[in-house]
Amino acid sequence: MTDSQRPVRVRFAPSPTGKLHLGSARTAIYNWAFARAQNGTFVLRIEDTDPERSTQENVDIILRAMNWMGLTWDEGPEVGGPYGPYFQTQRTATYEEALALLIEHDAAYPCFCSKETLDAKRAQAEKEEGGYAGYDRTCRDLSADEVAARLAANEPHTWRLKVPLDHGPVRFTDAVYGEMEFPIDVMDDMILQRTDGTFTYNFAVVCDDVNMAITHVIRGDDHLSNTPRQVLIYEALGAEVPLFAHLPMILGEDGHKLSKRHGATSVEQFRDEGYLSDALLNFLALLGWSLDGETTIIPPAELCEVFSLERINKKHSVFDPKKLDWMNGVYLRELPVQEWVEAAKPWLAEASVRGANVADGLSYLDEEGASQDTPLPLAEADETWSAAYEEALAAIDEDRELFSEIYPLIIERLNRLDEIPAKIEYLFWGPNIVLDPKSVKKVLLKEGARADEALQACLEVLERDDLPWEAAILEEECRNLAEPLDMKLKNLLQPLRVAVCGNMVSPPLFESIALMDPEDVYTRIRLVQDEVFGTDTPEA
Repeated sequence: MTDSQRPVRVRFAPSPTGKLHLGSARTAIYNWAFARAQNGTFVLRIEDTDPERSTQENVDIILRAMNWMGLTWDEGPEVGGPYGPYFQTQRTATYEEALALLIEHDAAYPCFCSKETLDAKRAQAEKEEGGYAGYDRTCRDLSADEVAARLAANEPHTWRLKVPLDHGPVRFTDAVYGEMEFPIDVMDDMILQRTDGTFTYNFAVVCDDVNMAITHVIRGDDHLSNTPRQVLIYEALGAEVPLFAHLPMILGEDGHKLSKRHGATSVEQFRDEGYLSDALLNFLALLGWSLDGETTIIPPAELCEVFSLERINKKHSVFDPKKLDWMNGVYLRELPVQEWVEAAKPWLAEASVRGANVADGLSYLDEEGASQDTPLPLAEADETWSAAYEEALAAIDEDRELFSEIYPLIIERLNRLDEIPAKIEYLFWGPNIVLDPKSVKKVLLKEGARADEALQACLEVLERDDLPWEAAILEEECRNLAEPLDMKLKNLLQPLRVAVCGNMVSPPLFESIALMDPEDVYTRIRLVQDEVFGTDTPEA
C-alpha cells in the first residue's frame, strides 16, 4: 500500500518502436513482481505516440516477448480493463480534459512564441553568462483580452504549464534514491500541448498515471530528470504524487551502456539462442536487486513473494553473459525429461536435419569446425530444408522415448539449448561420418598409439551376436580388451569414440552407441579404417 493506503497499481509503459530489450524487460519484471508481492495490479500501457516508429508489428513483438517470459498483465492490450484504452494514441480525449481543467484553474496558458523566436532566444542566451535557463515566460502575463483575441484569430500557439513562482524546491520520494529535491528555478513553464495539437510526453504520461490510479512508478533512471517536471503537473492537476522507483542502468562488461556490441540485447534473441524464460527472468531480476546478497536462484513464483523495492541497488549493474549461461544450465537441469524434450524440440529437430544432410560416406570438418554440406540455419533455409525441419519436429512427438534417452547424454554439458545440434548431430548421421581433423591427428594417427588395433578389437566386440545392444554391457566387454592388448584404456576407447562420433570430445560413448543402429556403427568404423588406416590415408 502507499501512504494513502490505495491498492497498489503499477504500470509498464513501453514504446513500440522496436524489440523488447533487456533494460525494458527488467523494468517490466520489477513492476510485475512488485504487483504480485503486494497483491496489486500490473498494468500494461503502450505509449505509441511516435507515428513513424510505432507499429503494430512492434506491439506484437513486445506482447509476445512478455508472454514468453510469463509477465502476464492484469489490465492492458488483449485483456482490457476498467481504465482503458491502453494505447496512448487512443487517450487524446483524456489529455484534452486534463488541459481544460488546468486552463480553468489558471494553471496553464497559451504561448504564441514561434519556434524561430524561441530558437533565437536560446542561441542568444547561450552566448551570455549563465547560459540558457529555459523559456523566459514572454506570454505568461499577456492580458486576458489579448489572449482571447489571438486565440479567436487562430494564431498558432502551444499551451504551457504555469509553474507557481512561489513554489519552492520540488520534492518527491524515490524508493531507490530516497528523498529527492530539485530547485524550482530550473523548472521553466514546460509545453503541455504542441502547436499541432499533440501532447508532450511528460503531460500525457502524468495524465495516464492519474487516470489509471497508478500508485508506484517503477522505471529506468533515465527518467529521473523528468520526474520533478511531472511532479509539478501532478500538483497542478490536484492529483496524488505516486511513489517513484528509478532503476539504475544495466552496463556491459566494458562498463558502457548495454548495446548490440555486447551481443544479444532483446528478449526474443535470448529465446532464440536457447535460454529458458524462467532463467532469463531470474537473471534480469538480480541485475540491480537481491534478496539477501547471496541467493542466486529465485524462480518466478518465489520472486513474486519476496520482491520489494527496498532491495533495489543504487549502483549500475553489469550484464555477465557467463553467469547467465551458468544460471540457464541450472534451470535446464531442473527440468523434468519430457519438459526438456518439449523445450528443446527446435534444436533437436535441427540436429536431426543437419545429421541427415551430411555428405554420404566419410567427410571432414572444415577449418571453422562446421561439417561439409551443413544446411543453413532455419531462418535462412530454403523450402526443402524447412520441410525437413517440420518433419523432424513431428518425428520428435512420435518417438519421445528416443529423444528422452538423449537427455542424460548431454544435460550436464548443456548451458543453452542452441548448443544441442553441435553436441548430438552425430547421432543422426546414419552410416555416414564427419571426422574432425584434429582428432584424427591426435588420436587415430598418434605415433605408437596403435589406434588401428584398438579400433579393430572394439569392432569385433560390437559385432558379436551374443551381446545385447546395451551401453553397460558393450562398454564392459570393450574395457576388458585393455589387459590382453596391453593398452591403456584411453588409447583403447578414444579411437572408437572418434570413429563413431567423429570427434575425441563427445557425450558418453557407449550410451550414444546404444541409441544408434548397429549397422550404422559398423559402417562408420569401417569407413574410418579404410580412409584413415588404408593406403590412401589423407593428411589430417
